[in-house]
Amino acid sequence: MKFIPITSLLIISLFSTNLFSQKIITTLEGSLKQPKDTVSHWAKKNTIGFDISEIAFVNWNAGGTSSVSGLLKTKFSRIYTTSNYNWSNELIMRYGLNKQDGVELRKSDDVFLFSSAFGYRKDTLSNWYHTAKFNFNTQFTNGYAYPNTEKTISSPFAPAYVFIGLGAEYASKKKDELLYLSPFTSKMTFVLDQRLANQGAFGVTKAIYNTDGSLNKEGEKSKIELGFLLTGYYKKQVVKNVIMENRLSLYSDYINNFGNIDVDYNVAFDLVVNEYIRTNIGLHVIYDDDIKSKKNIDGEQVTLGAKTQFKQMLGVGVVYQF
Repeated sequence: MKFIPITSLLIISLFSTNLFSQKIITTLEGSLKQPKDTVSHWAKKNTIGFDISEIAFVNWNAGGTSSVSGLLKTKFSRIYTTSNYNWSNELIMRYGLNKQDGVELRKSDDVFLFSSAFGYRKDTLSNWYHTAKFNFNTQFTNGYAYPNTEKTISSPFAPAYVFIGLGAEYASKKKDELLYLSPFTSKMTFVLDQRLANQGAFGVTKAIYNTDGSLNKEGEKSKIELGFLLTGYYKKQVVKNVIMENRLSLYSDYINNFGNIDVDYNVAFDLVVNEYIRTNIGLHVIYDDDIKSKKNIDGEQVTLGAKTQFKQMLGVGVVYQF
């Protein structure tokens, strides 16, 4: 019987232990280095911009009024996408001010708009989704029929609009073409300013007065409609560094005067100078039979009929995206 020397046993033992420990370390390192599934279904985009325009006159023979205006605008989007689901969320905020010589500071733009749409499709062969859509729209501060700044013609939540509906939406792969059709959409109008509600502003039921002029019943602060909604979105690069964006909304109430269509159309051209400098040209058109125009005549605020609203915009400013 042969005996192995103790030194040989120690060497074999140490060698075996070393191999075993290296195997464990290699296995652990492999598991630690193994890439994890970090793919996110969320896509986010944040845009903050500031436009400014200014004109000044000093001893200018042709005359003119010095003025300066600024517009702060933000857009935040969050989109969750899988093979069969699409959940899009967008928050748009704008606020602008204008100051002219001899004229008080005036508001030039005021928007708070949030929209959310959740869609489902059975398979990836179709670009049509069964979609539920939610929209909320109001403003930040009071609005006036200038130069009358004593009586407001609008204010935060007066009005505020909420759209909730179910329908079908076509969405291109790049999400630059969207068409939404909903035969069942509820439009809720809120006028939380009681004075405006008493006037029946923005289509709510106005107050009832007695023959002596005393108040019998206050005006309602809300109005609910059920109707048909069509919205469209189209974005395209017209030429190099010029991007066109279109938004259209058409709504008609089934119960009250069906066929009378509320129109909200917005077209904007984004001229990209570089990563941070851009020029914006836009046109916004609104027609809503429930919105009555108001005009200051001989110091009195007079309510007129519904009119088509136009807003044209031109601005140069800085933009930061992250």
